Amino acid sequence: MPTQNYFPSLSFPHEILCFIYIYPSIHFQGSNYKPPTMVMANPTLLLQSFFFFFLLPCLSWSCPEHQKQALLYFKSSILAINSSFHNLDSWNSSSSNCCLWDKVTCGSPSNSNSASTSSVVIELHLFNLFAQLMPSNLLAPLFFIRSLRMLDISQNSIKGQIPALGFSNLSNLVHLDLSRNEFNGSIPPQLFQLRHLQYLDLGSNKIQGGLSPRVGSLQGLRMLNLSSNLLSGELPEEIGNLTKLQQLSLGSNKFSNAIPSSILYLGELEEIDLSHNTLSMEIPTHIGNLSTLSSLSLGNNKLTGGIPTSMKKLNKLNSLDLEGNMLTGEIPFWLFDFKELKELYLGGNSLTWNNKMKVVPKCSLLVLSLRSCGLQGEIPEWISNQTNLFVLDLSKNQLHGPFPQWLAEINLIFFLLLSHNKLSGSLPTALFRSSQLFILSLSHNNFSGELPKNIGDAKSLFILTLDRNNFSGPIPQSISQISSLELLDLSHNRLSGNIFPVFDPQVNLLYADFSSNQFSGEVPTTFPPSIEILALESNKFSGALPSNLTKLRNLQWLELQDNNISGMIEAPPNQTSQTSRFVVSISFSSKFFITEFEVNELIVNWKKSKQGLSSHNIDMYFFLDLSNNQLSSEIPASLGALKALKMLNLSYNKLFGKIPARLSDLQNVEGLDLSHNKLSGPIPTAFTKLQQLTTLDVSNNKLTGRIPVGGQMNTMVDPNFYANNSGLSGFQICVPCPGDRPPAPKLQEHDNKEEPWILPEAMGIGYPVGFLLTIGIIFLVGYFNPSSASNN
Repeated sequence: MPTQNYFPSLSFPHEILCFIYIYPSIHFQGSNYKPPTMVMANPTLLLQSFFFFFLLPCLSWSCPEHQKQALLYFKSSILAINSSFHNLDSWNSSSSNCCLWDKVTCGSPSNSNSASTSSVVIELHLFNLFAQLMPSNLLAPLFFIRSLRMLDISQNSIKGQIPALGFSNLSNLVHLDLSRNEFNGSIPPQLFQLRHLQYLDLGSNKIQGGLSPRVGSLQGLRMLNLSSNLLSGELPEEIGNLTKLQQLSLGSNKFSNAIPSSILYLGELEEIDLSHNTLSMEIPTHIGNLSTLSSLSLGNNKLTGGIPTSMKKLNKLNSLDLEGNMLTGEIPFWLFDFKELKELYLGGNSLTWNNKMKVVPKCSLLVLSLRSCGLQGEIPEWISNQTNLFVLDLSKNQLHGPFPQWLAEINLIFFLLLSHNKLSGSLPTALFRSSQLFILSLSHNNFSGELPKNIGDAKSLFILTLDRNNFSGPIPQSISQISSLELLDLSHNRLSGNIFPVFDPQVNLLYADFSSNQFSGEVPTTFPPSIEILALESNKFSGALPSNLTKLRNLQWLELQDNNISGMIEAPPNQTSQTSRFVVSISFSSKFFITEFEVNELIVNWKKSKQGLSSHNIDMYFFLDLSNNQLSSEIPASLGALKALKMLNLSYNKLFGKIPARLSDLQNVEGLDLSHNKLSGPIPTAFTKLQQLTTLDVSNNKLTGRIPVGGQMNTMVDPNFYANNSGLSGFQICVPCPGDRPPAPKLQEHDNKEEPWILPEAMGIGYPVGFLLTIGIIFLVGYFNPSSASNN
C-alpha cells in the first residue's frame, strides 16, 4: 500500500521555510537528538507539528534590522571606492534575512539561553575580499554589530590605524583576525580590554611601537600572533600572565634585549616563534620546563651562550630553529634522540660539531641545517638514513671528498645546499633524475669534469649555482629545457665551446652568469626573451655584437667586458620590468620555510676595482658594461634611449668621434665611464641635465673645450677623471678657459645708492647755529675795528 501524502501541493510561505531551515540547526544543537530518517504516518502529530511551526513567527530568526543595514552600509562603502566589486552580491536590501547571506553566521545572543527565538550576527568571515587599498575607516559600520564573536578581515588591503574606539564596542569578541593587511600605527589599548578574546592575529601588517604590558590582561588568550610587523622594544614580563596561551608568534619584528623569564609560566604553550628579531643574552636556562612545546623558533637573533641542557625534556619537539644566532659550544647529540623531531636548524652560529662522535638519529628529519658548524671529512654517512629529507644545508663547512651516490638518490630532496666546501670529483647523473629538486647550490667547491648530459631531467629546478668550481667542457644542451629555471650561475669554471644551448622561449630564465670561463665564438643570443641579467664577461667571445641582442626586450643588465668584441650595435627600445628577487617560500610540515639567495658574485668592473653588488639591490641597477673590448666605432646616439640605465661603462675600447649629446637623455644614470678611448670634441653641455650623475670619467681621450658648468657637473671636480685630455679647460681642473676674466666683485647694496650731500638732520641744526655764528662774527668784527673804536 503506497504511503499517503498528507501535504498534497502545499505552498509554504517564505517565513515557514525559513523557520524549518533554521530550527533544527539551533534548537537541537548540542543535544543528543538525531532527526529520524523516516517519519511514520501519524496525521494528527504531523498536522500539529506543522501548525506549531506555522504559528511561530520566523521573522524573529532574521537578523536585526540595524545589523542588516550596517552590513549593507559596509558593502556600499566598498562600492564607492571600487564599483566593480562583486564578492558580496548576496548582500542586498531585497533579502529580508541577512543570516542567509554569504560570509555571515547568525546565532543566539550571548546573554540568552539556548531556547531563545531571536537571532543575531555572531560571525563575519570577510577575509580576502579585495586587493585594492582601502582605508581603515571602511570598517566603521561593522562596529554597530555588537553581538560579534568572530571577525576575520584578514588578507585584504586595509590601510591606516586600527580603529581603537570601534573595537571597544565589540566586547563579545572571541576571535579577531586582522592579519595580512596594511595596518600601521600602534596596537590600540582597547584591544587589551576584550576580556573574552581567545584568538588575536595582527600578523603581517606595519604596526609600530612596543608591546604594552596591558597584553597581560588577555588572560583567556590561546593564540597571539604579532609576527611580521615593525614592533620594537623589550618583551613585557606581563606576557607570563597569558597562562592559557598555546601559540605565541612574535617573529620578524624588532624586539630586543632578553627573552623574559616569565615566559616559563606559559605551561600550555605548544608553539613559540621569536625568530628574526634582535633578542640578545642567553636562552632561558629552564626552557625545557615547557614540556608541551612542539615548535621552538628562536632563529636569526643575537642570542649567546650554549644550547640549554634542559631542552632534553622537550620530548614532543617537532621543530627546533636556533639558526643565525651567536650560540657557542658543542652541538649536543641528544638533539637527535627526539623521536618526533622533523626540522632542525642550527646553522649560522659558532657551534661546533664533534667529528669524532657517532650519530645514530632516532628521528626522521625533513629539514637539516648544519651550515657553518665545523663539519669535517666526507659528508656524514648517517644522513643517508634520513630518506625523507626535504631540505639539506651543509654549506660553509670543511667537507671534502666526492659527491655521495646515496645523497644523489634521495629523490624527495627539494633544497640541497653544499656550497663553500672542498668537495671534489664529478657529479653523479642520478642527482638530476629527481623530479623534486628545486634548488641546487654547489658553488665554491672543487668539482670537476663535464656537467652531466641529463642535467635537463631535473624539470623542477628553479635555482642552479655551480660557480667557482673546475667544471670543463660544453654546457649540456638539455639545460635549455628546464622551463622552471630562473637563476643559472656557471661562472668561474673552465667551461668552453662556441655553441650555446638554444633555450626554449617558454623557459622563464631571469638571471644567467657564464662569466670567467673559456667560451669562444660570437656572442650568443639563444636566450629566452625573459632574460633580465646576462653576464658573459671574461671569456673569449669575438666578432661584432650581434644585432639580434635587441630582441631580448627584458634585458636590464648586460656584461660583456674582457672579451675580444669589436664593432657596436644600436640600442634596443627602452624596456623596463621589475627584476625578481630570488626569495623562495615553501610551505611544508608545521613550519613556513624561507630561504633567501644572495647573488654575491655580480662583479662590476668600475673605477678600476672589482665591486660586488648584492641581489637585494638588483631591481635598483640597470647596468651595461662593454669595457675592455675591441669596440672601434662612434658611440651610437641611440644609447640615450636606455632611460633606465644606472651605469654605462664603455671604457678601455677604441671608440672615436664625439660624445653624443643624446647621452644626456639617460635621466637615471649615476655612473658614466668613457675613459681610455679615442673620443674627441667637447663634453656635451647637455650633461648638466643629468641630475643623478655622481661619477663621470672621460680621462685618457682627446677631448677639448670647456668642461660644462652647472647642475651635477659642478660636483665633478676630481682632476683624475679628466686626465690626459690636453684640450680641456674649466674650474673643475683649475685650468682657465681662453678669454675668461675674473668676475667683478659684487658691490655692496649701500655702495649703489647715492647719498645726499647734506642730510636733513644737519640742515635742522645748521640754520640756528649759522645764524648765531654770523651775529657773533659781526659783533666781534665791529668791536675790534680800530677806526670805529677811536671814533667812538
